[in-house]
Amino acid sequence: MAIKLSDYEKGGNFEGDFDKALLKLQKRLEKIQVAHIVHKRRSVVMLEGWDAAGKGGIIKRMTALLDPRYFKVWSISAPTEDELGRHFLWRFWTRLPADRHIAIYDRSWYGRVLVERVESFCSEKEWKRGYDEINEFEAQQVDSGTAIVKLFVHITQKEQDRQLAQRLDDPFKRWKTGLEDYRNRAKRDAYVEAIKEMFARTDTRWAPWHVIDGNDRKSARIAALTCIADALEKHVPMDMPPADPVVIRLAQEAFGYDPDD
Repeated sequence: MAIKLSDYEKGGNFEGDFDKALLKLQKRLEKIQVAHIVHKRRSVVMLEGWDAAGKGGIIKRMTALLDPRYFKVWSISAPTEDELGRHFLWRFWTRLPADRHIAIYDRSWYGRVLVERVESFCSEKEWKRGYDEINEFEAQQVDSGTAIVKLFVHITQKEQDRQLAQRLDDPFKRWKTGLEDYRNRAKRDAYVEAIKEMFARTDTRWAPWHVIDGNDRKSARIAALTCIADALEKHVPMDMPPADPVVIRLAQEAFGYDPDD
């Protein structure tokens, strides 16, 4: 079934105790990270979406209770001169997670078929070829044991404008907005067309897209973290091995540890 952005514009208020629901999800994600460490698994969580859609807020809440030694957030911006001289996927190959780790991408390789397409930062031949290259890249990661969770955070033009205005009103948030936001806003129709084709060409069996209705921040955060937790739990065993008997014996000798207490 084709993905339609118009299906994700309700922006309904979150019903229930948001703080309680959020903490429950954060504790769940904390255990999921431990399972990655114990079972030597690796995962990629990638967020795309409109400017000011709330991707950063989702990532901030996702990582709140995670051990910083075993996850990395990659904020993807324009490629450097060195990166421009290589295949566009090279800079993502070098940022893939090792075993026990989760890599989180704030924007991603989909820039090739979104901003690079719309802003003519690459040729038409290059971005059209990009769909197959991306699908093959993701298939290689999944085949090698890496889980991929792809989220697109959608907001309406009205909500985007409200968020951009809030950033301008707050001196401590103005750094988050700039000329690019307004350049991209002016080409929304072109981006909608690019997003539509991106979904059609890259919503694959091994790496499906999940669209998050970002028009209400609280609802979006709960929906996004639930989606991530559900997907990652399918990838990593959640059972924990028994305690090492040698360590138990050492604890007994050191301070009288009793596993039956």
